[in-house]
Amino acid sequence: MMSAAETLASRLKALQCHFTWDLDLSRSLLLRCRDDLLDIGTDNGNRWLGHIYNLRGFIQYKLGSNEDAQSFFNKATEAFNKMRNADGGPWLVVNYGNLAWLHHHLGDQAESEAYLSKVDALNNRYPSLSQEELHPEIYAEKAYTLMTFNGDMNLIADYFQRAIEMQPDMVEWNSWHVLALLYASKHSRTGLDDDIFKKMRIAQEQDPENLYLAAHFLCQRAKRGESIEDEARELATKVLRSPVGSYSGLKPLLWIYGKRYDEDIDLAEEALKNHPDERYLKRRAALCYKKRLLFSDSPPTTSMLERAVRLHQEVIALYPDSPLMRKLNLAAIYTRTSHDGQAKAEQIYQELLKSDLEPPGQQVLFNSYAKYLNFQKQDRKMSIRYHMKAAQIQHQSFFRKDSIKVLGIIRDKGRNSMCREIREFLANLQEP
Repeated sequence: MMSAAETLASRLKALQCHFTWDLDLSRSLLLRCRDDLLDIGTDNGNRWLGHIYNLRGFIQYKLGSNEDAQSFFNKATEAFNKMRNADGGPWLVVNYGNLAWLHHHLGDQAESEAYLSKVDALNNRYPSLSQEELHPEIYAEKAYTLMTFNGDMNLIADYFQRAIEMQPDMVEWNSWHVLALLYASKHSRTGLDDDIFKKMRIAQEQDPENLYLAAHFLCQRAKRGESIEDEARELATKVLRSPVGSYSGLKPLLWIYGKRYDEDIDLAEEALKNHPDERYLKRRAALCYKKRLLFSDSPPTTSMLERAVRLHQEVIALYPDSPLMRKLNLAAIYTRTSHDGQAKAEQIYQELLKSDLEPPGQQVLFNSYAKYLNFQKQDRKMSIRYHMKAAQIQHQSFFRKDSIKVLGIIRDKGRNSMCREIREFLANLQEP
């Protein structure tokens, strides 16, 4: 017969919540996701506010701040009930599960038991359609969580699809379902297929106030050769008037401008002029300048270079917990400036190479430094060495694939003195 402690542990493990979803997250990913969630904003019209607070609570717990975790979980309870216009419902199953786990870790077993009883009551009152299926609210929250942590987009789309099939009236689930399908096809050689495009059109018609979805759909239409300039200007006006946040639609709207880099910058600067202290807008503007400096054939002005450097420096200071990519962006900007800028870029790389990074971060750094060595320093041999370092790290990512691809191209050309070594290296390379 199980003891009371064993029974409690068994009931906790059976819960559907962030504590039981095997979210094996590195500290760097937790910090980056915390930044991303902060940038979404807490506008009262955000239909994902409860999920966002739940996630922020779990992240704070993982980072060792139990007091903040409890505060966010309590905010999630309030946000869910406000958005659903009801005091309690199946949307609180995950939230109450989180609170049961948190109080268990705090040593307050009575409070943990109380939340377990609340979960049981909700599950009895709002059962799933079958024992094999989760409740649609749980599928939706699990999908949103995995989406935030850059999980498997095909799995995420499947979870949203299951939720929609059981509860088709939830407009936001359908919108994010098509976004997950879009992200899943992002690197497809065939691009977005007609079926997903049709689903995006329907979702956008059903959710006309979702400017984030509208901008993505407009971007897909532009890729198909449609003339969308007038609609883009109209959407830009709406985005600039909407509350600041990463769901405002500004990021995908900036993508629409493609290689019209100066228009890209103008839109970002206009948004920043309206909200000069918003770090998310500074981040977007900084990336617009980076794109202009790195990919435009038109030479930049001195004032443009200075503005780009200043924005990137500000963004690094505004995101102190996730500096790697931002420092690499600044290094890339410096490579487009004077000889003094080249020395500053090298200094950034050397400081990062000496820093204590987790393996995924090391992989990003090694891949970036390899390209810098090849294109800026003309040091082919060391560039190859750093691509090998990136490929050796047992973490599957775009950066690992890119380094392996570069090494494969060098091997196949057969003109480099290291071809034999590269061939042996790739032949013995293990998959994560």
